[in-house]
Amino acid sequence: MARPDQQPESQPDEAPNPQQTQIQLSSVSQTEDSVSQIEDHSQVQIANHSKSSTAKSTPVITTVQLSVIGSLTIRAATWICLLASLIALAANTSSVNGVYKEVKIGFSNIYAYRYSMSTIVIGFVYTSVHVSVEFYQVITGKSLLTGNGIPKIIFYSDKLLLSLLATGVGAAFGATYDLKKNFDDLDDLLVFFDDPILSEARPKLDNFFSVAYVSAGFLLVAFLCSIVSSILSSLALYKNTK
Repeated sequence: MARPDQQPESQPDEAPNPQQTQIQLSSVSQTEDSVSQIEDHSQVQIANHSKSSTAKSTPVITTVQLSVIGSLTIRAATWICLLASLIALAANTSSVNGVYKEVKIGFSNIYAYRYSMSTIVIGFVYTSVHVSVEFYQVITGKSLLTGNGIPKIIFYSDKLLLSLLATGVGAAFGATYDLKKNFDDLDDLLVFFDDPILSEARPKLDNFFSVAYVSAGFLLVAFLCSIVSSILSSLALYKNTK
């Protein structure tokens, strides 16, 4: 029998099992991998959410909107030039002191200027309608000039307007050049015969023809802008028929 004062000998600790250690390490690594995967998935979701919110907040300008903005810019320039030409030609007046009375000269007294004024008014009204519609389309994003044969109507209308403005430019420049030259030649002839009746009115007539040239110049710029608008309408018709 063992003595009371003797204690049982402590048994040595059991050696760790290598397989259990490997299983514990693999489970820990799997847990860490799953945690990292969850974190990566959360980061991907956050990045996708930020990208989607950025895409929603940033408006995307399509090719159609860019073409509409370009067409609106060209037509607005045409509208401004036609308005300037209209004001210059309508306000351009002069007076010549005749033998018995004072003669007033304006665009309505010269048929070429009257025709030029008609082309300016037609172009101004037509361009005003286009500017209003395209401005509304840019603001709202709604297309009002597509479908139901509208591109074809715009195509032919632009070609007709282009022809009218071309003839109006020719009439304005041609009439101004011919009238000024004829008045100058007539004045030189009368001065040769000691009759300065036109010499007194020559400064006023020169001013009248200078303003007429300014009006014709604005009309020429409007004609050049209409060429660009005609090309854009041709491209729009081509894309619509594809």
